[in-house]
Amino acid sequence: MEALKNINLEFIYNPYTLKSDIYINSENVESLIRDMLVSENVSNVSTIKEVREFAVAQQRKMGEKKGIVMDGRDIGTTVFPDAELKIFMTADTAVRVQRRFKELYERDPNITIEDVKTNLAMRDYIDSNREISPLCKANDALVLDNTRLTIEEQLKMALKWAKEKINMER
Repeated sequence: MEALKNINLEFIYNPYTLKSDIYINSENVESLIRDMLVSENVSNVSTIKEVREFAVAQQRKMGEKKGIVMDGRDIGTTVFPDAELKIFMTADTAVRVQRRFKELYERDPNITIEDVKTNLAMRDYIDSNREISPLCKANDALVLDNTRLTIEEQLKMALKWAKEKINMER
C-alpha cells in the first residue's frame, strides 16, 4: 500500500468532450478506467481497506471547495455524509446492462451483452456486500429512477431538487 502515497488524482475539464477527465499523476487515464478489464476488477480492489481510505480521502479533498457533483457507490453514505443534496440513481437492471453495453461496445466491439450483464451483477453484489463502505442508499437521499428518463429529464429533476434545497437554506 506504499504506492498509494505516490498517487495524485484530479479531474481536469476537457473542452473537446465537454466533460472532466480523470488524471493520475498528471496522466489522462479517462479511457483506461472505462475499460472492461477495469470493470472486472474494480469491485474486488475496492474491498481493500487501504484503497477505500485512500479513495475517500482523495474524493473529500476534491470536494473541499464545495460546489462539486460526484457520483459513486458510497458518495452519499461515506464520502460526503453531510452533503447538501444526495441523489440515489437507479434503473432497471436490463436498462443498465444495455446502457453499459453501448458505452463499452464503442471501445470494444468484441464485448458481448452477456459479458456486461455478468460483470454488472458481480459488481453490484460485491459492492453491496463489502464490509467497508458498502453500496447502499443514504437515508436522506432522494431516489431518481432513470429507467425511462432521458438525460435531459434526469438533469431537469436533479436541478429542480437542487433549487429546492437552495431555497430551503435561504
